Formats: sequence, C-alpha cells, structure tokens
Amino acid sequence: MRTATFWLIAALAGIAFVVLTRLNFTSEYFFFAGYVVLQYIVLSTAWNILGGYTGYINFGTGAFFAIGAYGSVVLHKLPLLVKVYLGLAIPAVPLPVMILFGGLVSGILGLGTGYLTLRLRGVFFAIATLAMTVVVQTLIVNWDYVGGSRGIYIIRPAQAPLGGGYIQYLFTLMTGLTVISLGIARTIERSRLGLGFAAIRDDELAAEAGGVPTLRLKLVATTLSGALMGMAGAPLPYYVTYLEPASSFDLAYAVNSVAMPVIGGMTSWIGPLVGAILVGTVQQVAIVTHFVDNPAVNLLIVGLLLILFVTIAPSGIMGLISARQRRRAALLEAAALAHQEVL
Repeated sequence: MRTATFWLIAALAGIAFVVLTRLNFTSEYFFFAGYVVLQYIVLSTAWNILGGYTGYINFGTGAFFAIGAYGSVVLHKLPLLVKVYLGLAIPAVPLPVMILFGGLVSGILGLGTGYLTLRLRGVFFAIATLAMTVVVQTLIVNWDYVGGSRGIYIIRPAQAPLGGGYIQYLFTLMTGLTVISLGIARTIERSRLGLGFAAIRDDELAAEAGGVPTLRLKLVATTLSGALMGMAGAPLPYYVTYLEPASSFDLAYAVNSVAMPVIGGMTSWIGPLVGAILVGTVQQVAIVTHFVDNPAVNLLIVGLLLILFVTIAPSGIMGLISARQRRRAALLEAAALAHQEVL
C-alpha cells in the first residue's frame, strides 16, 4: 500500500471510529478508558521510533510526557497572566494549540537531549535518559507558576467544541493523535529514513563506516519520539483536572511505553499498536473488575505479560506471526519441490 493511500485510509478509519463510538456508546467511562488506551498507543509508537527502529532504549518517557502536560498548563494560565500584567483580554488557548505547543517543546527537549546523550550507547544512554527525567521532575516540582509540588487544578471548559461531553472531545483528539503517530511510524518504516534507523539498530559502527549519517538520524529519532510523547501528554491536565508531578511522572508511563512495543513487536509499526491495545485493555478490565485503580496492579499485569511474551515470543506478537508465516511458506515450498520431483 502506498504511503498516501495509507494516510487516507487511516484518516477515514479514525473518523469512522469516532463517529461509531459516539453513536453506540453513551457511558462516560468508555471514553475515559478508551482515552487511556489510545494514549498508550501514541506513547508506545513514539517510544518505538527511538527504541525499536533505532535500538536506543529510552527510559525518559515521563519527562517528555510531563513537558507536554505542563506546557498545556502554561498556556492555560496565559490569558490570566496577560490580563494581570498587560491589562489585555485574550481568548483561552484552544487545546489543539496546546497539543502542538507540547509537541514543539518536547521535540526541542528531545533534540537537545539527543545531542548531549546520543554519543552514549547501550545501558549508558538508558541511564542518561533516566537522569534527564529526574532533572525535569526537579525543575517542575520547584516551579510555582505551574503549581510546583502542590499541584494545580484545571477547570474544563463548560462546552466541548465538537459537541457531547468534554471527555468525548478528549477521546476524539487522542484518536487523531493515534492516527498521526501510526502514520508517521509506518511512513518511517518504509522510507530511506527507516532503512537508516535499521542500520543503526543492527550495527551502528558498520553503518557509520558505510556512510550512514548516524548522529543526524539519531537526532531525528529523538526529536520525533519526544514530540509525539509531548503531544500525548498535552491533554492530561484536562483529563485528570488536577495535575501534580506524581501523576505526570507516573512510573506506569515509562514502564508501559517500553513493555507495549516489546509485547507487540518492535520492528513493525503494528507491534506497538497491538501491544498497547492488549496491555491497555487488560489493565482497564482489571480496574473495572476490581473497582480500584491501583498502579501496583497495573504494573503487575505488565510484568506478567512481559514474562509470558519474552518466554514464548521474544520478538513479540508480530514476530511470532511472521515466524509462523515463514515456516508455513517454507513447508509449502518444500512440498512443491517434492511434488515436482515425483512428477
């Protein structure tokens, strides 16, 4: 399928998905839970651009996600700040603009982080991204303008721009982000950029010796990955209505963003999608069944699924499917050769 055709089909599928869910579901909880699953799809796809395609394990998801969330807080308070200090009345900043702003700031952070850390490799790069998360969290905890350690309340607008409840509006926006992130991942996978990422993942020294601009490609990967993570986090203040560092830097975001591509398969754009739907849905069902949102239970579910799939499918669900298809093709080819020999 050509790239333009895929983008068109993905956009139509996203629109149809939003319309059908609004027509067939009236429970607010469905949209609450669906928003979380879609958010995990975006996060896992974003992580996979750097961790799966390029082979650089990133434990800094929480930092990029929180930057997007607190970027929205900054723009949310901007009209009041302008009125107090400049005496000007400006309209509230629309949430889509906040999402773009969160992606821009997180992308810049990804570019800067990449430039400073991508000369590191393996476990040293992973530790550096984890340290970067601690630094960003410390800055936000001590930034009074966005609430600091005490957190901040965000009042949702009374009316949703697209009709229905505001949670439905957030669900719609996250569906759009999901389509965009999957489209970007698939486009990368089937482009020269994706080939460069794969060369770095397979053998970076050989790729560099062969003329691949490894540092430039890694900076592209960190920027794209960070921007998508920031865009996924931007609607968070309007989803939780009370934002604090503990919720935006939740360990579950970092763990899930790594586990979902591993479970689904890291070498294909479909892998993070499958892994996020599986893990996110199981977590939401567990929450409904036990009537409690316990982060420890969610992490336990992820841990058990990781152990299961690493044992039976080290390459993830998509890797398992591909292996079975190759074995079947080999058996069919062997059967055809045997039939020709008999004739």
